[in-house]
Amino acid sequence: MINKEVTDAATAVAGIPDGATVMIGGFGRAGQPVELIDALIARGARDLTIINNNAGNGDTGLAALLATGGVRKIICSFPRQSDSWVFDGLYRAGKIELELVPQGNLAERIRAAGAGIGAFFTPTGYGTQLAEGKETREIDGRMYVLEYPIRADFALVSALKADRWGNLVYRETARNFGPIMAAAATHTIVQVDEVVTLGSIDPETVVTPGIYVDSVVAVGERSWLDHDTFIGGVTIEGDLVEPASTATTEA
Repeated sequence: MINKEVTDAATAVAGIPDGATVMIGGFGRAGQPVELIDALIARGARDLTIINNNAGNGDTGLAALLATGGVRKIICSFPRQSDSWVFDGLYRAGKIELELVPQGNLAERIRAAGAGIGAFFTPTGYGTQLAEGKETREIDGRMYVLEYPIRADFALVSALKADRWGNLVYRETARNFGPIMAAAATHTIVQVDEVVTLGSIDPETVVTPGIYVDSVVAVGERSWLDHDTFIGGVTIEGDLVEPASTATTEA
């Protein structure tokens, strides 16, 4: 019987060794597997290479992992913002290495790894420092840069629900990098709000098939995800903001 469910987050991340390359899903806070990150912090892994769109927000989640000093290098597209003080301090002190990758290139390099693509040409980055030392080619009158896939030993992903086979359904925009990271890692660990009965997920709604998932842990419903917040007159769904106790809310 195939059953990929594990008892808790600590058990799920117990096999991540020092020196591992780890993809962590999320676009800022949206879709960030905070419970798995907290378990990885408690695990005490060192010398990690982290792949994420951002470099942490505030003092929780990915930022808290960086603050432990256990991350040697981060590969991301958007390392600096108003609340990225943890990364900023580490980088200025020379305590973390940064590989900056344009967001579209980051997504495509991860996707290419999962799709078995050896390399691809992109116009993004041509003529900038990001293209220095890389192969370039003119195609139909436009210059392109050769980019290679990004793979990882582990991926930590957040989804809404799964069955015991590891088939995943995501919560709206919290999907972001989850599906491509799940396919690009050797071992994919997923936290979900709930594990549902096999057969209760409509196959048409499955985004990440269980073949890409190795471990699933149910962390329970996180109530702050259900609180919509009004920012600048726009309704922002709960998964895009901080918990209600810390979010900035305007009437």
